[in-house]
Amino acid sequence: MSISERAASTGVPPSSARRVAPFVSGIAALVLCAAVSLALGARSVPLSTVADALFGDAHGRDAIVVTGLRLPRTVVGLAVGAALGVAGAVVQGITRNPLASPTTLGINAGAGFAVVTAVYALHLTRPVEYVWFAFAGAAGAALFAQALARRAGELDPVRLALGGTVLQLVLMSWTSAVMLASRRTLDEARFWLAGSLAERPLGVLYPMLPTLVIGAVLALAVSPALNALALGDDAAQALGVPVTRIRLAGTVAVVLLAGSAVAVAGPLAFIGLAAPHLVRPLLGGDHRLLVPGCLIAGPLLLLAADVLGRLVVRPSELEVGIVTAFLGAPLLALLTRKVAR
Repeated sequence: MSISERAASTGVPPSSARRVAPFVSGIAALVLCAAVSLALGARSVPLSTVADALFGDAHGRDAIVVTGLRLPRTVVGLAVGAALGVAGAVVQGITRNPLASPTTLGINAGAGFAVVTAVYALHLTRPVEYVWFAFAGAAGAALFAQALARRAGELDPVRLALGGTVLQLVLMSWTSAVMLASRRTLDEARFWLAGSLAERPLGVLYPMLPTLVIGAVLALAVSPALNALALGDDAAQALGVPVTRIRLAGTVAVVLLAGSAVAVAGPLAFIGLAAPHLVRPLLGGDHRLLVPGCLIAGPLLLLAADVLGRLVVRPSELEVGIVTAFLGAPLLALLTRKVAR
């Protein structure tokens, strides 16, 4: 029996074996990057000490640095990166726009608006206090952008992108005005607005775990239908795909994932944009593979950027949001040029 005949009889594509390799390599790279995240920083710790601190009975200053500071930071980076990567893949699918990202729905701007307003009005001082305001602002902005995008009761992907961009500009203007009017608000909120994994205890992540899990499951559930959306709305409807419901479900998944990620770590640009473009050359455009691939690529990109931010200005560090913005700007220019061709 030939390979093609065996594949047809089992329902497994002939190229599936080749597609396993990128997943295995990606997981190995992610494990390595997580280990480096635990070991490197203002104070370098040998990998043997890292292993002893995690699995043995190591004590002392190095062990405290690993388990008390870098382990929560790495875990938060894994969760936030995975959420942003998957959200980016889904939003590009529902808008049929390769340059779309969670920012397109106004999620970052909505979260920033809510946090700055809460800090200004309620005198909040810690991320654990305003994490829910950030999530609510992100969700509200995304839903409002979706309402702007409806035409004749249906969701228009072009209007969704334009409405989200306009909403983002309006909310960013309000955020800047409030911060300029209040020095205290500026001092409290600017660290969060820069986007950072530092000083994010696991207690900030725990409240968001249910929304992260639900969002990931929903994204995986709609991923087969996103392949049909890529053919156009008419073709997708001819194939029996409920286009409006799939776009609504995809938007909810993006809100849950990106809203939770931004609430925990602040606005982080370009992870959601870059992760799908990193995965597509390896796995193709099939969203059934693209979405799981972004579960790996997102945290890999975010942890790598976080480690780079710790090393470039040692013994100080750059917030990961600054690093991703710095690296993402030329990426966006290259992608724009590629799409324009």
